[in-house]
Amino acid sequence: MQDIAQTIKNNKLFSPLIYMLFFIYLAILSYLLFFGYYRQEDRIESYNLVPFKTINMYITFADYFKFKIWFSNLFGNIIAFMPFGFFLPIAFKKLRNLLIITFLSFLFSLFVETMQLTFHVGGFDVDDILLNTIGGFFGYMVFKLMYKLFKKPVT
Repeated sequence: MQDIAQTIKNNKLFSPLIYMLFFIYLAILSYLLFFGYYRQEDRIESYNLVPFKTINMYITFADYFKFKIWFSNLFGNIIAFMPFGFFLPIAFKKLRNLLIITFLSFLFSLFVETMQLTFHVGGFDVDDILLNTIGGFFGYMVFKLMYKLFKKPVT
């Protein structure tokens, strides 16, 4: 069976377009995570190593947070990493595996959190790693859903 993703990928314009979109996504993500408008000028040296501590805080005390803060901390991390899990299996056929994408999402998130702590542009939070990894997982699930929907049988 030949799928539509392979048909499109065989198109000479598709491959460079996917790599360019993935690069643009990584550039925007890097900007937001390290230089974004919400980054403070003060040095941040905080960290959380207790799983679900931050997540539980945002859920338990949701009424005390502005919606934008609450939503971006719980769902923004997931949404931000969904393109990571979506683009990787399109760009690299060998990465079309849920465990591999989930593991790479974890490693990339761990790298980001470590860099934020190292350069004092954000705190290290194990819950961010968890939510980002979930985002990569969901991104891959969207890829798989689209793959199945657009799969075209050979005639």
